[in-house]
Amino acid sequence: QVRLVDSGVDLVQPGGSLKLSCVASGFSFSTHAMSWWRQAPGKERELVAVIRANGLPAYYDDSVEGRFTISRDNAKNMVYLQMNDMKLEDKGTYYCNTAHAGTDYWGQGTQVTVSP
Repeated sequence: QVRLVDSGVDLVQPGGSLKLSCVASGFSFSTHAMSWWRQAPGKERELVAVIRANGLPAYYDDSVEGRFTISRDNAKNMVYLQMNDMKLEDKGTYYCNTAHAGTDYWGQGTQVTVSP
């Protein structure tokens, strides 16, 4: 059974940093690309970053390029999102994601609040 578990609720000030984590189980983690998405209140879920199975980043949304870094530890079945210089517009619920056997799987979400 594929399972993704995101880290919990987080609060950060503008300009601050936060690192999200997601632990995966139930599939061969080291052979799957992983991604982070976010959904702001009242908006559609959007893709933030993608990392290849080999650990090389594959994509960053323009809004986070240069501020966010996606990484993974295949030995621990974990994927991370380091978020620096955070902005008010980074607020939202962040989800880790993978596609396995044609099905998308999602973590339960980490609620990130950016507030002075």
